[in-house]
Amino acid sequence: MTQQDIARMTGVSQTTVSIVLNERDDAAVRIAPETRERVLAAIRRTGYVADPIARRLAAQRNRFLGVFTYEPVFPAGLGDFYHPFLVGIEECAERIGCDLLLFTSAPVIDGRRRIFSQDNRLRLADGCVLLGRWLDPEELARLIAEGQPFVSVGRRDDAGGPVPYVGADYPTATAAQVRRAAELGHRTIAYVGEGSGPESHADRFRGFTTATQEAGITGLHFKMDKLVLGRALKAGCTAIFVEEFADGAALADEATERGLRVPEDLSFVALGDPTRPASTDLDFSGYRIPRREMGWQAVEVLSAILDGTAGETQRLLSCEPVTGATLAVARA
Repeated sequence: MTQQDIARMTGVSQTTVSIVLNERDDAAVRIAPETRERVLAAIRRTGYVADPIARRLAAQRNRFLGVFTYEPVFPAGLGDFYHPFLVGIEECAERIGCDLLLFTSAPVIDGRRRIFSQDNRLRLADGCVLLGRWLDPEELARLIAEGQPFVSVGRRDDAGGPVPYVGADYPTATAAQVRRAAELGHRTIAYVGEGSGPESHADRFRGFTTATQEAGITGLHFKMDKLVLGRALKAGCTAIFVEEFADGAALADEATERGLRVPEDLSFVALGDPTRPASTDLDFSGYRIPRREMGWQAVEVLSAILDGTAGETQRLLSCEPVTGATLAVARA
């Protein structure tokens, strides 16, 4: 079945069929409603599907959106964390009538995939969603310089130009947890984690330091290791904010082994969802990352960029506070 066949069946020109298929309806190509419906009815009846290659040549779009992941997203250890992002990406792509192309052939260098290699395939898709906790700034700069449409899931620093992204507002969410701890009487609290490196870590730590200063309480920073709990307790910390959920679970277990009660003797706040397996029965206080919505809106922004209708291409979404059961009034 071809456009010529549809044209013969409906008594119109092939050009008219093409205009209806491509949903054009401007002053130069006005089609009568009854003619448009007659063509659409024939298309539905015959099951005609436009040749995607031909449509790409005509419209410079093939309705394929790429998904490039810097880290594997399907192993059991990370599957639960990345799954909501992928769900949002898939749902929005379906909503706007696009197919997804997952790029998996990129070479792995220093434990991470690289976009640019001898066989860079990103241009097979109209544009690409980039997913990963860490994205290479040099590759982002090259994507911008070469004009390749893309959107990052997660805030990224500018790289030779504004990087389109949909991220989580970690500074605001973290600051809100600090204020809550201060209201409960905590005067010395610890931040356990890197606090630097990926933007998501730096943003959390920025929210933490700003809020502790504004609240007039002491905020201490520790890297995660086997001695961190002892150092935090020696410094008089009554609450521990963990960058990684799994670290919080491990430290809470250690606190229990030391004879401390959680949260009566020592409170914990988890700054986000688990990124690696964590076995615990504790209902952690903290916040959840809007992962599904971030994936959805990343596709939404990418589609707007491709259509030339993009307004704001850098979005931060609010995190959902979780009251939990690990943050309580500070011990006397």
